[in-house]
Amino acid sequence: MSLVQQFSAYSDWRSSLADTLTRLGGWLAEQDLADTASRAQLDALHERLLGDRLTVAFVAEFSRGKSELINAIFFADCGARVLPSSAGRTTMCPTEILFDPAKLPCIELLPIETRAANTTIAEYRRYPDQWRRFTFDPGFAATIQSALSRVGERKAVSRQDARRMGFAIDPNGQSGLAPDAEGRVEVPAWRHAVINFPHPLLRQGLVILDTPGLNAIGAEPELTLSLLPAAHAVVFVLAADAGVTRTDLDVWRDHLRAAGEQAHGRIVVLNKIDGLWDGLRAPEEVDSEIDRQIDIVARTLAVPLDRVFAVSAQKGLLAKVSGDAQLLERSRIARLEQVLSSELLPAKRRIVGEDVRRDAEGILREVRELLDARHAGAAEQLAELARVRGRNRDVIEYMARKIALDRKEFEQAVHRYHAVRSVFAGLSNRLLARLGSDAQRAAARRTREEMLAATFSIGLRATMARYFAGLHEALAASESDIDEILRMLKAMYRRFVVEHALKLGEPPRFSTRRYEQRIARLEEAFNRHLNRPVSILTMEKRALTEKFFETVVTQARGTFAIAARDAEGWLRAVAGPLETQLREHQAQLRRRQENLDRVNEAAGALEARLAELRETEARLAVQLAELAEFGAALNGSLQVAAEPAAA
Repeated sequence: MSLVQQFSAYSDWRSSLADTLTRLGGWLAEQDLADTASRAQLDALHERLLGDRLTVAFVAEFSRGKSELINAIFFADCGARVLPSSAGRTTMCPTEILFDPAKLPCIELLPIETRAANTTIAEYRRYPDQWRRFTFDPGFAATIQSALSRVGERKAVSRQDARRMGFAIDPNGQSGLAPDAEGRVEVPAWRHAVINFPHPLLRQGLVILDTPGLNAIGAEPELTLSLLPAAHAVVFVLAADAGVTRTDLDVWRDHLRAAGEQAHGRIVVLNKIDGLWDGLRAPEEVDSEIDRQIDIVARTLAVPLDRVFAVSAQKGLLAKVSGDAQLLERSRIARLEQVLSSELLPAKRRIVGEDVRRDAEGILREVRELLDARHAGAAEQLAELARVRGRNRDVIEYMARKIALDRKEFEQAVHRYHAVRSVFAGLSNRLLARLGSDAQRAAARRTREEMLAATFSIGLRATMARYFAGLHEALAASESDIDEILRMLKAMYRRFVVEHALKLGEPPRFSTRRYEQRIARLEEAFNRHLNRPVSILTMEKRALTEKFFETVVTQARGTFAIAARDAEGWLRAVAGPLETQLREHQAQLRRRQENLDRVNEAAGALEARLAELRETEARLAVQLAELAEFGAALNGSLQVAAEPAAA
């Protein structure tokens, strides 16, 4: 499958899954089986599926043909260049290309001056009035190109203003921006750009992140600590006519090199191989030279050979627009697209599928347990009433007294549960407090005070290290709280199953592992980019503190907010089934007593009640069968997610 076909198939799969969940929610409501927790879970699942996005980041130094590569892979069907691509620097600020149906096609630009405010890009997204917006007509290439060319705009500022905005200054231009003869520095006019473009792939959830050069990455830690790590794939673009330059190597080693699972999402592209097509060498010689360069790049960057792709983006775009199959083959662009389509989307589908499976199976299991309990209760009532046929009043009264005793014992068990429930509430509150915003605000406040009070760089580094240690400790303590909650719940579940025959499975487990991994990745990125002697020694203390808070602390608090939300959902999910079944069992005991009371009062009531119970039993059997159909439909879709896509 091509990248477009893969993305279309992924979008269809996601929509089908969302539709199944919508139908399940409607059926639960129609059958009066939905409670607040299950409705909230289904709504959240549905929202996540429809709002799901897949981000591909492109990173390169200037003049590597990165924008042209994006045009060739994603926008060739527009018949012209969407992103500006010409000699020199055409992309001066990080640019996100996506589609939001709530907005008109436009480009939104955040002024470079906002860097001096020590406020993150994520925070500025909440304030539309801080952005400059320029609309365009997506049906006319000229208006698109005119609007999008603004990402290349620059302006001259004083050295002081450049430093205040986070740019390094170097008179030689080697480790920073070089001032001109008048002492002014040329900087990008914009800090960040968001292009809202109604392209079919973007409509289906693709987000493209276009990141220009070492200066942009170094001056915007949010890129290295948030945007780039969140990307599902990172494409690092080099130029065949330049090879791996020193700045290319700096970008790779300092900001992109990854290990483990993340390394699989790194792809290196050696662009501009058409520069080797000089017409004097045979195609075999050109191919040999390209292979030699691929080998050099792989060894220099320490990546496998199969992660390096040599292409000509410009010829690939031209071939697609003109329909030249031979030129397209020679551009090698299709090989890169094949890797993106065969790795990126199936991996994303598996991740989304696992999330849906975990939550949906919990909902299905809870409803199935409830229906099983009702079905068993109806069968028990049928058997009980069948035994009183032809019996005298004394036997019926004895059975009624026995049920009354069962009700009394069960009510005592419920009272004991409510006593334990208060302990569960206390443990739940303790868990949520560890993960909650109040604890994070307190930790941030202490860290800020200690950083500003530190006299030497060693004190700053120790304070930042303590902040991370506190995050790890909070997650470890939360894991202990979860274990304690689970032990208590399992004991309660087991007691009601054994003593009162409730239909309850094992309560599902919740783990903080994914949040621990996010914090570990954040700490690793922080140590690589900010926690370096050169950064701490050259950056003013207050500036370093602000940078730490606008990047690291903001990210950490976001992770803990997600953890708290997920933990709260889990607590509802593990307590809900037991409480639902307690209410159901109480109702069944009440109905059993009412059955015998009615039979005792009127002989004809027995047959009528038996008929009602048979009807109830049949209806419950239908509900269980329909629930199984929903489970099979979800499993079928999720099984597709687990299988590798066809090539």
